[in-house]
Amino acid sequence: MEIILTQDVERLGVKDDIVTVKSGYGRNFLIPGKKAIAATPTAKKILAENIKQRAHKEAKLKDAATIIADKLANKKVKVGAKTSSLGKIFGSVNTIQLAEAINKKGFEIDRKQIILPDDSVKEVGTYTAKIKLHKEVIVELEFTVVAE
Repeated sequence: MEIILTQDVERLGVKDDIVTVKSGYGRNFLIPGKKAIAATPTAKKILAENIKQRAHKEAKLKDAATIIADKLANKKVKVGAKTSSLGKIFGSVNTIQLAEAINKKGFEIDRKQIILPDDSVKEVGTYTAKIKLHKEVIVELEFTVVAE
């Protein structure tokens, strides 16, 4: 029996894959559980059209992310933090503070798009963060932590 997966199924495939399974598995588990639909000729045409439209939308999103990445590439951001006399930060600089500093420069970046370095930012200095604008577009941004 041929089916079209409507969501990722472990050890079987990912969403929108057309796979062949045993009839009982498809009729009794996958289709009633809304994990798949029967692969009729009509469903296959609809799937092909949906994939085509999704690819077009993805291309637009990627182009927009590339433009933002080019503008953001050589920018430097300063993040202010309260520090001790030795240069240690009280707490640490997190993605929220970095996102606010980037947004002040005129970019719309969500904190969930920012990946900070593995070691926590707990001292004054210069660091590099990665900003994931799209699953294929990741830009590195240099930011400096300064004492307030």
